[in-house]
Formats: sequence, structure tokens, C-alpha cells
Amino acid sequence: MNCWEFKKCGREPNGQNSSLYGVCPVSTASNADGIHNGKNGGRCCWAIITTEPSEMEKNLGFCCGGLSECIQCDFYQHVKESTELVIAV
Repeated sequence: MNCWEFKKCGREPNGQNSSLYGVCPVSTASNADGIHNGKNGGRCCWAIITTEPSEMEKNLGFCCGGLSECIQCDFYQHVKESTELVIAV
């Protein structure tokens, strides 16, 4: 399950809210495809938000309150509990 499915934001390509709010960059981040078995950035959204802040700045309030809240996010916890997280420094 990807973040847009878990959060039901509708901001994936052709999602119910994509025409109104735009497609979320996480859902099209093909460089992250397959990480934690997700589609594009769908299972590592916290990493996309952290590495592409200029693109994500306008999207932060839509599904979360900001970068500092990613670790407390219910989706992050779901992925953390169901997957061995890939950590890069």
C-alpha cells in the first residue's frame, strides 16, 4: 500500500483530487520506485519530502503538518512496522 492509498488523499496521477490540488510529487518520484515495495515514492514519502523541499514546500500541509511530523505519521509507522526500512546517511 502506498501513502496516497493509505491516506486517501487522491493526489496520485488521475486521483480524485489531482485536478483540484495537483499531482503529489511523491506519487511520480520514479527514482524511488520499488523502495519498500512501493510504487514511485509511495512507501518512502518522508524521504522524498526531505530531499526535495522546494518541490514539496507547497504540499506539506496537505497530508501532514510538516517534516518534523513524518516520524509520528501513522503511515510512516505502518511502513516501519511492516517493512525493514532502508536507511541512508
